[in-house]
Amino acid sequence: MIKKIFFIIFSFFFLITSLFAEEKMLLKKQNWSFEGVFGRYDNSTLQRGLQVYQEVCSACHGMKRLRFRELNDLGFTNDQIEQYAKTFEILDGPNELGEMFMRPGEPSDTFVSPYKNKEEAKATFNGAYPPDLSLLTKTMKNGPDYIYSLLTGYEENSPQDFELTDGLYYNPYHDGKVIAMPPPLYDNVIEYIDGTNASLHQLSFDIVHFLNWAAEPTLQERKSLGLKVLLFLIVLTLLLYVTMKEIWSWIEK
Repeated sequence: MIKKIFFIIFSFFFLITSLFAEEKMLLKKQNWSFEGVFGRYDNSTLQRGLQVYQEVCSACHGMKRLRFRELNDLGFTNDQIEQYAKTFEILDGPNELGEMFMRPGEPSDTFVSPYKNKEEAKATFNGAYPPDLSLLTKTMKNGPDYIYSLLTGYEENSPQDFELTDGLYYNPYHDGKVIAMPPPLYDNVIEYIDGTNASLHQLSFDIVHFLNWAAEPTLQERKSLGLKVLLFLIVLTLLLYVTMKEIWSWIEK
C-alpha cells in the first residue's frame, strides 16, 4: 500500500515537473543584456525599442507610468526630450474660466494614452482591454522571454482540430492559444532611424528590451549598488577574520 501511494505521488510530481519543463522549452529564450549580476541596458536597443513603441504599439497601448524626462537614460539630451514631448497634446486645466484645455507636452508629463479611459479602450476592441505596457515585463513569469515569444509566435494556420472564432488569432504562447490582438509586428513594418534591419526578430527584441527598461529603469543602479555592497562585505569579512586571528594569537600565548 505504501509503495502504491509513493508511486502515485512520484508520478504526480513527475507530471508537474514535465509540464513546467515543457513550458520553459516553449519559450524562445533570448540573451538579454540586462540579465545577470552585471546586466546592463543597451542604449541603441532602447532607442530602437522606443521607436517601435511610438510607431506601432502606442496606437493601442499606453505607458502611464513613464515620463518623457526619463528618456534621458536612453541617451537623449534634454533638448531632444523637450522637442519630443512637444509633439504630444496634453489635456490640462482647469484654467481661470474653469475649462480644460490642450497644451504641448512637457518633459515632466507622462506618456499619452491613446484612449481617454479604460471603458473607451474596451469599447474600441469589443470588450478586450489593451493593457498598459509600463510594468508588463514584471507582471508575468519570464516576462521578457514570454513577450518575445508571443510577438514572434503568431501562426497563420491553426491546427486542424482547433476551432478559431472570427476576429481571433492563433498563438500557442498565449493562454488558450487564442489572442484578440492581431500580429502587431512583422518584417519591415517600420524603418529604423539608425538603418538597422527591421526583421520580426529585431523589432520584437528591441521593444521587449525597451519595455523591461520602462518597468525597471533603475536596474543598472541597483545592480551597481549591490556589487558595491557585496565587495564591502567581502573586505569587512576579511578584516574581521584577520582581527580575530590576531586576537586569538595573543590569547593562545
